[in-house]
Amino acid sequence: MNLLIQLALSFALLSLLAVGGGTAVLPEMQTLISQQFGIDHTQFVHIYSFGQLAPGPNMLMVLVIGYQIAGLLGAGVVLISFFLPSSILCFYIGRLWSRFGESPWRRSIQNALEPISIGLMASGVYAVGKASVVSPITLALAIITLYLVLKTKINPVFIILGSGGVGAALIHFLR
Repeated sequence: MNLLIQLALSFALLSLLAVGGGTAVLPEMQTLISQQFGIDHTQFVHIYSFGQLAPGPNMLMVLVIGYQIAGLLGAGVVLISFFLPSSILCFYIGRLWSRFGESPWRRSIQNALEPISIGLMASGVYAVGKASVVSPITLALAIITLYLVLKTKINPVFIILGSGGVGAALIHFLR
């Protein structure tokens, strides 16, 4: 199958599965691009980290994945196929949703989707964390970063950037 068609179909499917946001499909995305396109877990974590640092929505990282696989055209195909299907679906579901008003069906569906969304997002965070913690240094940095984010009022951007700088320095000097 043509690489661009395979990219389009794969990312369109991920788009429709992204209940609760893009983080919900990170484990599936990681597996898919590893098996079908040869991007390993380390590369995926680097691409994801880059997406977190870039301004705008963090799921724009899919552009980098598309670029890695098929160049500029691949980035465009992935952009359209990842964002367009879910946008169209949300548009029509939103129109239908407003017609239900405050019906018991609407509340039941919302109550059912909430834990599913939270579980999918938690699995995304776990998948990225599992692939990121590769040594005692990265484990220590992850624990310290989590502690600082949860227990201090320091802006998380500064904590993450500081952890990245400390990690890069430690890894450089310990090699």
